[in-house]
Amino acid sequence: MLRPGRGNKAYGATGIAVSRMRSLNVTLYTGELYEQSVAVIVPHDKSHIPALWSYCSSAHFYEEIRKLDNKVNVTPATLLKGKFDLPHWKKVAEEKYPHGLPKPSSSDPTQWLFNGHPKGADQPLHVAVARLLGYAWPRQTGSSFPDCPSLGPDGLERLADGDGIVCLSATKGKAPAPDRLRTLLAKALGAYDLKQLLATAGPKGSKSETLDEWLRDEFFEQHCALFHQRPFIWHICDGLRNGFGALVNYHKLTYANLEKLTFAYLGDWMRRQQAAVEAGEAGSDARFQAAKNLQTRLSLILDGEPPYDLFVRWKPVSKQAIGWHPDLNDGVRLNIRPFMVGDFPSGKRGAGVLRTKPNIEWDRDRGKEPVRGKAEYPWFWGWDEEKQDFAGVGQEPDGNRWNNCHYSNEFKKKAREVDPRR
Repeated sequence: MLRPGRGNKAYGATGIAVSRMRSLNVTLYTGELYEQSVAVIVPHDKSHIPALWSYCSSAHFYEEIRKLDNKVNVTPATLLKGKFDLPHWKKVAEEKYPHGLPKPSSSDPTQWLFNGHPKGADQPLHVAVARLLGYAWPRQTGSSFPDCPSLGPDGLERLADGDGIVCLSATKGKAPAPDRLRTLLAKALGAYDLKQLLATAGPKGSKSETLDEWLRDEFFEQHCALFHQRPFIWHICDGLRNGFGALVNYHKLTYANLEKLTFAYLGDWMRRQQAAVEAGEAGSDARFQAAKNLQTRLSLILDGEPPYDLFVRWKPVSKQAIGWHPDLNDGVRLNIRPFMVGDFPSGKRGAGVLRTKPNIEWDRDRGKEPVRGKAEYPWFWGWDEEKQDFAGVGQEPDGNRWNNCHYSNEFKKKAREVDPRR
């Protein structure tokens, strides 16, 4: 009655996808690609899927499988050894789903099926911040899934920031982030209980009493945790609690927008702090100096000289970015690296210019690369984990998957000059 879906044998079929790790989480499977940590159970008769779903999503399934296999990673064949009583589970399905299985949906903003609206979301505050910064979920950008169509505008688009930069304090004629977030929440939710929203924000809730405190002190750390340490909204700041801070949509952080943040928004803040210094305002000198240090650091990221350079191990030297010109397809892990270089005296250790440190490292990845040319991929030819502009040594490649190499703009430019594809 059941067969395990392995590799492309299950692609295009319908069944139940089971995470082979730990709690054996399940979801309906509709033929997509999946990784090795997932196994798919495909019934020979599609009409049995409601019964199979009722069984696999029950505690009974987990208990039975774990009696047979208590390893962290369950063997796919073991998933078929549970006692599946078809008549019983058909009856359970008929009682639980009299109108058939519900259409796919998700209130979890980490899922592709999520509709992108704060109302009804598991994390309305975090969704509202993302919408304020101009982020959109897949279904809002034209993607559709089986029984889950793409979505049109919902009215919140007009409140989104055009350049994906929202400063915590009023800057360049724009209202501060807390005020703009309140406006969006009112539009999205109508009347809302701010105390309740704050208390349930993030994986463990929040201790903040105001939106101002939450945005400044807790948002970014919670955002990192919610999105599995791959943040797409970055909190860039100068390390002072009462200093400069801005939320930035990483997907919109082009060279031009980073320039705007560095010299327009931050520059405006610095001019006001300089005026406060001249007026003798207490603490203004420290704020000005912290902002100046931040501007210097962001300027270095724009230039992209080591250690503020971008490095992507699967791209040849001639295609490595010169300056801040990230490729979103390379992922947050690699593109965030320049922003996490060095620390401010009052900042968080390892966070660089970010409010707190995401749990991101650039250690050597597991496995080995196939043989690649030394001139194009020198880091696969015996990098010593220290040398900048490493050009490769020896006659044999080791294929080690390093992620923390550094190359100067001059080295990259020379590679481009000799690469006929550029």
